[in-house]
Amino acid sequence: MSKKIFISIAVSIFFLASCAENKKISPDKISGDLIVFNAGSLIIPFKKIKNEFNKKYPDVNVMLETAGSRTCARKITDMNRPCDIMASADYTVINKLLIPEYADWNIKFAKNEMCIVYHKNSRLSKKINKNNWYEILMDNNVAFGRADPNADPCGYRAVLTSKLAEKHYKIPGLAKKILNKDKEFVRPKETDLLALLESDNIDYIFLYRSVGQQHKLKCLILPDEINLKSAKFTDYYKEATVEITGKKPGEFITKKGTPMVYGITIPNNAPNRKAALAFIDFLLSKESGMKIIEKLGQASAIPSKSRTYNSIPESLQKYAKE
Repeated sequence: MSKKIFISIAVSIFFLASCAENKKISPDKISGDLIVFNAGSLIIPFKKIKNEFNKKYPDVNVMLETAGSRTCARKITDMNRPCDIMASADYTVINKLLIPEYADWNIKFAKNEMCIVYHKNSRLSKKINKNNWYEILMDNNVAFGRADPNADPCGYRAVLTSKLAEKHYKIPGLAKKILNKDKEFVRPKETDLLALLESDNIDYIFLYRSVGQQHKLKCLILPDEINLKSAKFTDYYKEATVEITGKKPGEFITKKGTPMVYGITIPNNAPNRKAALAFIDFLLSKESGMKIIEKLGQASAIPSKSRTYNSIPESLQKYAKE
């Protein structure tokens, strides 16, 4: 065999081997933009998870877009915004507003609780406790903020907490008094209120415990009967309700009190489904994403029952139960 023919054959073999290798790698290649709509209370955990995810998948451009969970859903349903992952502070937002038209499934993944957040400059902060917090909030020299119930689960949870407080402390009309005060400090999402607190425009916030801890703020822990934390009080929480906007203009949903559980899904029109599956798998793994979430103050809800279990992608079914 001549030298030229030998070299030609060798080059051909190398070329064919390279093509075969590329075919082998290509289907598993995770890259491109990944659009994530996430609840305000997930800002800090998701930023940390994004950084760790990118160490494993450096070619994915994770684009976190934060808003109240119901606002996130509206971006998909009303504005037709492209979205690869929707992470809600209340899993029922996905069930009520996205499934079945815009998404097929929902995985519950984290828990939380309501508390009253404040800092050292908050007026009457040395006096506030779990037995008098509502009296402190009603003081004319004190201002407090809460989120918009129609935009953010933290908003309607503030309403539910107020109604449960009225029942728990046996004070008729308490919820109405709380909800009628300081309406000028209602904001689209709970994290919008942090700037008002830091600038001393308000003294207290109805907020998730994890967010308060992440921002190194003081958290007044409320009784389990009103903090929407404990599964033990599931039936008790249901006795409090709030009317919030539904799927269509003029339509309303009656939201009952329930223990706090976060949910996550991939919308049906996700542009980068492969990267979305990889990110959620990383997020829900107890060795990676959930380790970060738990460290930042939220307990895991994995695995939890899902009525959409059979529609969950096979690679993610291990994080749920039928």
